[in-house]
Amino acid sequence: MTAADFEAAGLYDPKAANAAERLELLEFLATRGATLEQMTAAARVGLLTALAADLLLKRGQRHGLAEVVALTGLSEERVRELSLAVGLPFTFDRDRLTDEHVQMFRTFSGAAAFFGEGPVLRLLRIVGSSLARIAEAAISLFYVTVEGPMRKQGTTERAMAEAGVRSIEAIDGLQGMIHGLFRAHMEVAIDRFRRLDLGRSVDTAHMTVGFVDLVGFTTLSGRLSASDLAGLIERFEERSFDVVTARGGRLVKLIGDEVMFVTAKAPAACDIALALCEEFAGDPAVTPRGALATGELVVRGGDYYGPIVNLASRLAALAVPRELLVTAEVAAEARSPGLRFEPAGRRMLKGFEEPVALLTVERA
Repeated sequence: MTAADFEAAGLYDPKAANAAERLELLEFLATRGATLEQMTAAARVGLLTALAADLLLKRGQRHGLAEVVALTGLSEERVRELSLAVGLPFTFDRDRLTDEHVQMFRTFSGAAAFFGEGPVLRLLRIVGSSLARIAEAAISLFYVTVEGPMRKQGTTERAMAEAGVRSIEAIDGLQGMIHGLFRAHMEVAIDRFRRLDLGRSVDTAHMTVGFVDLVGFTTLSGRLSASDLAGLIERFEERSFDVVTARGGRLVKLIGDEVMFVTAKAPAACDIALALCEEFAGDPAVTPRGALATGELVVRGGDYYGPIVNLASRLAALAVPRELLVTAEVAAEARSPGLRFEPAGRRMLKGFEEPVALLTVERA
C-alpha cells in the first residue's frame, strides 16, 4: 500500500500537520496485515492506533453459531447458556467464537456427565468471573503504566500502536503462567481440604474465618485523589495477600477496605489477624480492626458462608480501632504462650438470639 492508497481511502492527508506521523502509523499497520477496509473502520471509531493489537488478539479461525452447534453437537440454546455461564454474552450475529470456545463447549458434556450439569455450570461461572477480573486487571495495567504515561509524554501514533502489540503478545506468556499456577493452586487446595476437620456434611468444614478492615477508609476516600486512593487500595491488597498466604491461610476475598480469610486452625487465624494489624500499625492513613470466629463453615464455589461467617463479619464492625475481637471458641482453640486473650463482655448481635461472649486477642 502506498501513500496514495491511504489518501484515496480518506486515511491520510499529506497537507495535515500530523501527516508524517499518520503515514508512519498506516505503513506500520500495513506491515501487520491490516487492510484498507479495516483501517477505515477503525479510524471511523477512533481506534486506528489500537487496530494492530486488535488484529493480533482476534487472530485465528472463528466460528458462527451454526458452526459451533455442528462442531460440538450441542443445541443453540445450550451454546448460549454456556456462553453466559462463562461471562461472555455473545450476540452471535457479529461475534464469532474461537477454536478454544469450541473445545470448551465439547468438554462440558463429559464434565456434566461426571459431576452433574448444575455443579459444572456453577464452576464455569466462577471461572468466567475470575478470568474477567484478570482481563480487566491486565487492561488496567496497560492503561496506567504504559498508555497513560505515553500520552502524557506526547508519543507518536506508531509508538502507541507498537506498545499495544507488545501488550497483546504478552498475553501468550500470561496464559502459560495461568496454566502452571492453576495446577500449583490445585495442589495447595487439595492439601488444605485434606487437612480440614470435616463438618456434619460434605458441604461444611470446621474452620476459622476472619475479617480485617481499615477504619477511616470511607472518610479518607472522599479526600484522596483517584490515583492516591488506588495506591492505598493496592497497598492494602498486596500486604493482605502476602500476610495471609505466608501464614498458611487463604484470602477469600477483598472488598474495598476489608479482607476476608480462612484457616484450618484458630491459632493461625489469630496470627494472621494480628500480623495484618501490625502491617498497618504505622500507616497514618488508616487504622485496622477485625474479628475472628470458629465453627462449621459452608464451603461452596471457592467461598464460605453460614452463621459463623456472619458472626465474624458483624463482630468486625463492632471492633474499635486496633482491636481484634474473637469468640470464646477461637480463644479456646488458640490459647498458647504467644497469645493473650482478655474478656470483652457479651454483645447482642442482629440475627443471633443469645448474647455472644467476646474476647480480645493480642501478642503476649
